[in-house]
Amino acid sequence: MRQPLFRVARIAIVSVAAIAVTSSSPRLQSRTGVDAQVVALVGSISQARLQQLLPVLVAFGTRDARSATSDPRRGNRAAAQWIHDELLRSGSRLQVSFDVHQVAKGEVTGFPEGAEIRNVVAVMPGRSSRRIYVTGHYDSYHRGGGPDADAPGANDNGSGTVLVMELARAFAASRIDFDATLVFMASSAEEQGLVGARLHAARVQKTDTAIQADFNNDIVGGVMDEDRNADRTSVRVFSAGPEDSPSRALAVFTRRVAARYVPSHRVRLIAHGDRQGRSGDHEAFNRAGVAAIGFRESRESLSRQHNEKDTLDTISFPYLTQNARVNAAAVAELALAPPPPTLNGISTSVSDVRTATLRWKAVANAIGYRVYWRDAWGPDWQHDVQVGNATQHVVPHVTVDDSVFGVAAIGPGGHESTIAVYATK
Repeated sequence: MRQPLFRVARIAIVSVAAIAVTSSSPRLQSRTGVDAQVVALVGSISQARLQQLLPVLVAFGTRDARSATSDPRRGNRAAAQWIHDELLRSGSRLQVSFDVHQVAKGEVTGFPEGAEIRNVVAVMPGRSSRRIYVTGHYDSYHRGGGPDADAPGANDNGSGTVLVMELARAFAASRIDFDATLVFMASSAEEQGLVGARLHAARVQKTDTAIQADFNNDIVGGVMDEDRNADRTSVRVFSAGPEDSPSRALAVFTRRVAARYVPSHRVRLIAHGDRQGRSGDHEAFNRAGVAAIGFRESRESLSRQHNEKDTLDTISFPYLTQNARVNAAAVAELALAPPPPTLNGISTSVSDVRTATLRWKAVANAIGYRVYWRDAWGPDWQHDVQVGNATQHVVPHVTVDDSVFGVAAIGPGGHESTIAVYATK
């Protein structure tokens, strides 16, 4: 992952026998509850398959988006074809295609002579057209060599690519009927300035297709930095501000869900868009108005990125599997839940600032809502109350000036959306 060229172990899984199975009839559940279907999905993520996929991807030698296209066994084009064909074999529920963009001469800094950019996309239709993305760029890069120099890119970003591919297989194999449409995308030309993701997001925007979220994975397979400090039990999640932005709400949602389904793996929320001076494809979605977060390993070895040293021995497959399971849990819960409500504001009386009336618009298929609040300087929600199928709620005995409020929608299976937060001065 380059500096931006533009602005735009074993896993402890909750036992199925120890949980309350989701009822088929409409009901509300505790926000700490789990769903047996999601538990099974998370448990189906296969470390063995990740170990099978990544060596094949690395064997293409380089996946630089500018590499030669004539060799069927080497380079970006050959790797894209293999990813496409592997996704086709991953399940009949997936609609697999190339998302091709023609870049004109001089249009993009990284491609002065123009280029054809190929993303690989697998769409799994849901009951609604709103989209939730899982993304990872498959291109690699050698900083000191040309586009055809060896750039195995095992961690950057073979790790994120095979994570996306394995989630596509697991979700397609599940029997879960998701409300949201899921999109699994391996993007290209990220190393030249998020080009593939940026062009894709712009194309989808023109169709008025609603993209609710993007879960981006980039460098998620290593556990040790240059000083041999290791971290096998946590993953960083970056999200752009401001405070309480949709991206930050998605990050908070992901941490909450991961704590229920993958309790042995900690999600560390980082209040930055990405690492200092660096960027990832989630930022291309974010700049297009989409809530987007970036998963990054906790301990990076920078000396083994963007060169021939980014090889398979940099990867911890148990750790990569954990990160895949965190993604799977959050994506599944979000895709089963309704979208968050649109808020209509807070009203209060000048003579009574300790009573807040919260209003929101009804969400299709929601059977209830949960109201949240916290101290205005607090980093996370401290209080919540579940309400029925209403479009307003009065919160008494809370000083409005000192608090932040939000509302989430709850679906028939008890699955809860991200939290929509009321704007403050």
